[in-house]
This record gives sequence, C-alpha cells and structure tokens, in this order.
Amino acid sequence: MLLLGESLNVISKKIGTAFRERDPKPIQEEALLQKKRGMDFIDINLGPAKKDGHELMPWVVQVVQEVVDDIPLVLDTSNIDAIAAAIKVCKQTPIINSIMARPERYNRMIPIAAESGADFIALMWGPDGLPRDENERAALCVELLYAANEAGIPNEKIWVDGIVTPVNIQQPQLICLMEFQAMIQDIAPGAKSTCGLSNISNGPPDHLRPILNQTYMVMLEKKGMVSVIADPLDTKLADIAKGKRQDIVDLIYGMMDGNEPNIKSLSKEHQDYAKTVNIILGKALYSDSWLEI
Repeated sequence: MLLLGESLNVISKKIGTAFRERDPKPIQEEALLQKKRGMDFIDINLGPAKKDGHELMPWVVQVVQEVVDDIPLVLDTSNIDAIAAAIKVCKQTPIINSIMARPERYNRMIPIAAESGADFIALMWGPDGLPRDENERAALCVELLYAANEAGIPNEKIWVDGIVTPVNIQQPQLICLMEFQAMIQDIAPGAKSTCGLSNISNGPPDHLRPILNQTYMVMLEKKGMVSVIADPLDTKLADIAKGKRQDIVDLIYGMMDGNEPNIKSLSKEHQDYAKTVNIILGKALYSDSWLEI
C-alpha cells in the first residue's frame, strides 16, 4: 500500500501559520519527517487558497524540494491557477489532488493534467455532491475518465477516489465505497485508486482514530485500493501498509471472507481489530465505546 502523507496541511496551526508567514522551517521539518516515516508521496494541502494560491503553492513546492527532492508531491488545493503554477516548478511528475466529477471543474483541469503530464486524483464528487451508493460512484467514474481519455490521459495516470465518510454519521457509505472499489478495474482497467483515509475517523475521539484508519485501510486494500492519504505519525499504520503486520491483515481479510473468530480467544490487540471490522461492516451500531463492549 502506497502512503501519501497528509500532514503538510493548512488546517494544522503550525503549518498554516508557516504558509501565511512564508516561514520555510516548519514546512521543511514536516517534509523531512514524512520522508523519515516512509511516505511514498507528500501531499501539500493549501485548502481553497483563493487569495494568493498561485504564488503560495509554487513557493511551498520549492521550499519542500530544497530538503526532499526524491519523493513525488501531491498538489492539493481547489485553486486551479495554483495547481497550474506549481506544476511548473515540480522536479518530479506530481499528482493533482483533485479533479471533481463535475463538468465545470474537469473541463478546466483535465487540459492542465494533459499538457503537463501530471497524474490526477479523480474525486467522485458530482453535481449533486456525495454519491448515494456504489452505482452512482461508478457512473461518475465512467464520465470523468471518459473525458480524461478523450484528452489523451490514460487510465494508468488516474487515481480514483470514491470518498471516505465518517463512521459515526455515515456508516453505510463505508460499505458502498468498498463495493465501488471492487468495481474499479472492471469499469476503468489500469486506473489506480486512493482515498482520504482519515475521514473515516473524523469525529470519533482521538484515541480511537488510529484503529479505525488502520482497519479500514486493510479492508480497502482487500478490495483493490493501492494507496491512501494518511497520517505520517501513525507508525503502526505504516507498518501494516508495508507488510510488517501480516497477522492483522490475515485477521481482517478472514473476517471479510466470512470467517468470524471467537473474539474471546483473541489477544486484546486482535479483539480490537475484530470489533472494529464489525463496526465498519455495520454488524454493530457505532458508539464511542465499541472497543469496551
């Protein structure tokens, strides 16, 4: 599983301040940390960046590349001009994060990807917002990838993001995303895939976020997911992603295949993962105390 580090983000107080004040030190420290933690890509998230994104994004790219120039970057902002400006200074081919499945967005952004040779994340956010199920996701995927293919962009340069939702308010959508993930190679052969993994735990208490993220990552991987945008500070997640915790993967895969374990016979660590699988699959109703039951 490829990991796209998510923490070089404007919503971080430290990083957001560094962006505004053009202070390279915190930005470079974060980039070096992500490299140390084994991230395969570094996501630079400016948010909307409406005012000065066209100047800020290329500046951040150059600041990062001064200390880390061997890891590809992900350019993450809704400011199209900022994306176009930053691509010009990237030393390695970047990923554009993201192009929504909305004509007014993809008609402007696909040409930028086509002309620059950049990969892009195809976000399944359509004219009506979040798709209701896997079939609506599939319809949006076909529409967006057809437009990209018509512009000369092959599926292999497209990373499909079906959108992860919070477990505590949109639990059924997590299953819909897994079903959609399993469909991608049929409707878009050769396309890659990714997601904002931490969205699943956006809302639950902080101490529960890692196990939700880790468990859902493994479940998505079984359905064909090849990368996740994730927290670089979660070393256990990185270990699982890089094949160092096959015991956890085997447990989760087995449960997804219908092999329900005797919970009481498991170690406490494995019990927690088993209980979390059942929460994500909707076999148990979410509550903040699911690990204690």
